[in-house]
Amino acid sequence: MSSFIADNACFAPLFADEEIDAHFCSERQMALMLAFEMELTRALVDHGLVERSVGAAALAAMMDFSPDIVALGQGSLQDGLPVPAFVRSLKSHVEALAGAEAVAAVHVGTTSQDLVDTVLVLNLRAVSLSLSVRLARVIERLERLARRFGVRSIMARTRMQAALPILVSDRLDSWVMPLRSHLSGLPALRQRVEQLQFGGPVGTRNGLGGKGDAIAAQLAEAFNLGNPSKAWHSMREPIVAYGDFLSMLSASLGKMGMDICLMAQQGGDEIKLGGSGTSSAMPHKQNPVLAEMLVAFARFNGVQLSGLHHGMVHEQERSGMAWTLEWMILPLMAATAGKALSHAEALLSQVESMGNV
Repeated sequence: MSSFIADNACFAPLFADEEIDAHFCSERQMALMLAFEMELTRALVDHGLVERSVGAAALAAMMDFSPDIVALGQGSLQDGLPVPAFVRSLKSHVEALAGAEAVAAVHVGTTSQDLVDTVLVLNLRAVSLSLSVRLARVIERLERLARRFGVRSIMARTRMQAALPILVSDRLDSWVMPLRSHLSGLPALRQRVEQLQFGGPVGTRNGLGGKGDAIAAQLAEAFNLGNPSKAWHSMREPIVAYGDFLSMLSASLGKMGMDICLMAQQGGDEIKLGGSGTSSAMPHKQNPVLAEMLVAFARFNGVQLSGLHHGMVHEQERSGMAWTLEWMILPLMAATAGKALSHAEALLSQVESMGNV
């Protein structure tokens, strides 16, 4: 979902994350939806639900399918999502190239939510890989600072009042330990999230001659996803758990950013940053801009997380309302967490000194 600050050229370098945004772009969405449909057709053939020659003709036609993105957008306006228009266009394309018989091999036993949710978890897999690389780099930066300045002393502050001297390494530990925990916990979270969605119109896998589970297993293997015993159309806990991860990651970086803002206050001199921001009215100031952004991003993702919790409340077997919230919120949270990691790495590279010599 676009936003004013991310799309505005004056603000985009502060807020936009092109790499994360690319995981959710329309071209990738359509490519993955087509991959799902093709793998489904292959599974239908392999399990005897479609004649092999018919399936081969349909697959050959699908190979060069390129949907009209603008038309799909208009379809979303009508249907609430692009899948119905996508499927209509795909079937029309297959019929034109392979004949009416081949259409029977397209989009059988599945539903819009199967496509959208499977594409979502594939996108989150890509997001996880991007975030894990960045997170490891931030941890390495903090470990490098500990080696350089860790034995120096610094005043501990409790409730923002001077308490007792500690080592710089003590404060760095409070920054790096949560990040290590987020990184080490990500594989288990990914396993929970990266699950195939395949249930058909009402989530029961019926209408496939009793072979729904076998087809689901083949689809899961093709995409290297887990294969739950039942479609999770209305069970959104893993998606909310991923949002919680994004929020906690952002919050951990925000705690570091807040500490650096306080340490950089004039008169404290507990940290020296190179390349800090300037003021339009007060040339003597050096503002800890990137540290401030980490705090803002943490607060932003904390607010968004509540929206995902609202998205858990589905009516019966499927919700259009709750489901839509995820599309609006989760990509923004992912991009915010990704940009926070990039800012954190840049901020830590600006540290010239910490603590008392």
